[in-house]
Amino acid sequence: MKQKKILTTNKTLLLIWAAFFVAIGVLLPMIFHFFGGLGKMLLPMHIPVLLCGFVCGPSYGALCGFIVPILSASLTGMPVMFPNGVIMAFELLTYGFLGGILYQKGQRLLIALIAAMVAGRIVSGLLSTFLYGFAGLQYGFETFITVSFVVAFPGIIIQLVLVPVLVKVITVIIRRIQCSGGDC
Repeated sequence: MKQKKILTTNKTLLLIWAAFFVAIGVLLPMIFHFFGGLGKMLLPMHIPVLLCGFVCGPSYGALCGFIVPILSASLTGMPVMFPNGVIMAFELLTYGFLGGILYQKGQRLLIALIAAMVAGRIVSGLLSTFLYGFAGLQYGFETFITVSFVVAFPGIIIQLVLVPVLVKVITVIIRRIQCSGGDC
């Protein structure tokens, strides 16, 4: 694996993009909730977090992943803060950090994306088992598979198709912004 260059070293630009991804991460699920329970199936909160990790790097990706579900739960009540919001905060933190670090270290985008998605789901499953058990509720392997893979299958496919395309588009946008500032 060869080291990838970060898209930009401009901290202001990185902060603006990260804030944009946080805002999208809170707003996008609200749109899906107008149509019933599509959020659990299409996973709209995951996409901006993954994008943040790939575009802004692992630190911003992890922070975005942790903040988005907590902020969304606080502002909109979706997801419910405990246990779902807490579980999602650590799942998405894993998405943003692992996707960002693997991509930054030179891993192919699709491989980094799949690794982040699998690791995030494992974190979600382990934390769900613990927190649901703490709340006196059962959460077994069958529930984990059903929630994380069967119900979420359309969202997984959307992520695998949409995230690489959006990373490429955003990369072009960032490079054009840098070139317009004379940093080509």
